[in-house]
Amino acid sequence: MASQRAARALTPLTLALLISQAAIVVTGGAVRLTGSGLGCPTWPECTPGSYFPVENQIEGVFHSWIEFGNRLLTFVLVLFALATLIAVLRSARKDLRPLAAGQILGILGQGVLGGITVLTNLHPLTVAAHFLLSIILIAAATSLHSRRKGPTVRIQVNGRLNSYSRFHVMWAGLVITLGTIVTAVGPHAGDRDVPRLDLRIPEITRIHSLSVYILILFSIIYYKHKEINILTKRRLRIFFGISLAQGVLGYIQYFLGVPELLVGLHILGSTLVWIAAWRIWLSVQFKAKEIAQ
Repeated sequence: MASQRAARALTPLTLALLISQAAIVVTGGAVRLTGSGLGCPTWPECTPGSYFPVENQIEGVFHSWIEFGNRLLTFVLVLFALATLIAVLRSARKDLRPLAAGQILGILGQGVLGGITVLTNLHPLTVAAHFLLSIILIAAATSLHSRRKGPTVRIQVNGRLNSYSRFHVMWAGLVITLGTIVTAVGPHAGDRDVPRLDLRIPEITRIHSLSVYILILFSIIYYKHKEINILTKRRLRIFFGISLAQGVLGYIQYFLGVPELLVGLHILGSTLVWIAAWRIWLSVQFKAKEIAQ
């Protein structure tokens, strides 16, 4: 049946959507780290009169193609999002429709916000907002992929376990938000003439580091909670490993003067940390729906 084929297609499609959402964050970081943020100085055109890079652009052809490549990836993302929405509709998965439709709306919002970012000459706050919207879309794509195999229901989680679950995912989001502030202060602005936030790098970096310490420590406390299930424990172990590696990488890049390659890896790491944190939250808050025979 068509609905069964569509249901089977959800596995590769939601995975491709999640990978694409993460990839666009990494390529966006590459744009900033190579100083290509204004490689396409207009929007939606790349340069006045052309949607594609042209020779002799002010920022140089290399920077133009880096920025243009990131824009092209958005179209790949749109294709996967549309294909996922169609599969969700054909599979009669009503529980996934808001998530799938939200991907389309979020990507459109990213396009508008990306244009505002270019038109404001890469203001650090608009760049940070661009990243944080991606984090929201990544969470939704993670939910889509995690719930793809069958209907799920929200669990009534009470007491301390519910508090632990909410605090963990919210604090992980705070850590990532503080990371965007560190980025907005740091040297990799996307273009040499872009202003930075008027904050001291050592102080904001220490605050970010402290938030990471708290997150890792709380993850250990969370792991020892007597009511968490086996799946949550496994995902917490994965989360702890990724977070620890991310913390070590953060220190190395700081003491080496934030080299571009390590910063790029740190951006990838922050995405993986967030996906891992969201999967932990899902494992506590949702379970497979029992289907009557």
